[in-house]
Amino acid sequence: MDAFDDVFAGNAKFAKKFKESGLTGTAARGLAVVTCMDSRIDPLGLLGLKPGDAKILRNAGARVTDDVLRTLVLGVYLLGVRRVLVMPHTDCGMTKVTDADVHDLTQSNGVDTRSLEFHTVPDQHAALLHDLTRITSSPFLPADMPVQGAIYDVRSGVLRPVG
Repeated sequence: MDAFDDVFAGNAKFAKKFKESGLTGTAARGLAVVTCMDSRIDPLGLLGLKPGDAKILRNAGARVTDDVLRTLVLGVYLLGVRRVLVMPHTDCGMTKVTDADVHDLTQSNGVDTRSLEFHTVPDQHAALLHDLTRITSSPFLPADMPVQGAIYDVRSGVLRPVG
């Protein structure tokens, strides 16, 4: 069995029922969501959205990195984004390690990652406030754009506003 047979088989089933071909590349609800790559998170479902409503930006820890800022600029000026929700979650693996821990782990596997910054999250609340400030103070994004933080509880499904 090929390592991706299950993925392509799943896509074949999906494509038979696919009905979204009329969507454009714009965010119909004007929303961008920055969230974690954690597979327990269904950003569209938990926010009551459907495909085409929002731009979903995912990375480890839901951090507002330089690449997320670049993507938000594109979203705002090209793809209809008018507001941003930054949404980390409870029980996040990025809150349980430090960058040094990750470097040590990779080094023990013979891989030197010291040139990478992993943006681990020793204090989730402080990191979220920092990331909200990165967006609101960016000279590349509209100063009056609504920006909100919220922490998603992976055990209850509740989204708690922050900031």
